[in-house]
Amino acid sequence: MTFSIVARCTETGMFGVAVSSSSPAVAARCAHARAGVGAVASQNVTDPSLGPRALDLMGLGADAGQAIDVLRGSSPHMEFRQVLAVDGRGNAAIHSGPRALGIWAEAKAANVACGGNLLANPDVPRRMVEAFEASSGHLGDRLVAVMQAAKTAGGEAGPVRSIGMKLVDQVSWPVADLRVDWTENCPIEGLAALWDLYKPQLADYVTRALNPTAAPSYGVPGDE
Repeated sequence: MTFSIVARCTETGMFGVAVSSSSPAVAARCAHARAGVGAVASQNVTDPSLGPRALDLMGLGADAGQAIDVLRGSSPHMEFRQVLAVDGRGNAAIHSGPRALGIWAEAKAANVACGGNLLANPDVPRRMVEAFEASSGHLGDRLVAVMQAAKTAGGEAGPVRSIGMKLVDQVSWPVADLRVDWTENCPIEGLAALWDLYKPQLADYVTRALNPTAAPSYGVPGDE
């Protein structure tokens, strides 16, 4: 019931996750990223603890494949789970348990891993990787384009209702954590519109946290 991407920008070192599902608030459970460390998606009968555990392992020096191997060997019910990871060197790794739901598939390349379950067809993750490799620019733009490509390739077997995108870069908090937690319309296009709104303000929000005196006007009543 989910398809996702984890990716690293080779130019900036930024990490990102985007995930969409027929379930509500999918990103709250599935999207994990840590600046300077990596990005992880934990999905399919989701165990949200797998994301932080994989990031902790990569933070201690494990590469993405080693982190996935540790989870596979030490976590219960991994036959139900899908876990995608990318690390700070661009290594990508995926675990897809044999009891993942419906049509499930995975694909990876340098700096990117994609996977899904209850898919319309098994080509969706491969098409997502191809879309990422063909894209350029801001990582947020690229992730949105990949999710749109997933939809065009068939996406989930049924309609998706929620989506989220998380970006991390240099600071300890996500520089973007955008979600459409439920909609009867297309959440992917909803995310695209939300990203268009947020992208021009992203750097300003970081500046406001680090140095409010250098921040632009907040544009609220009473601000001078």
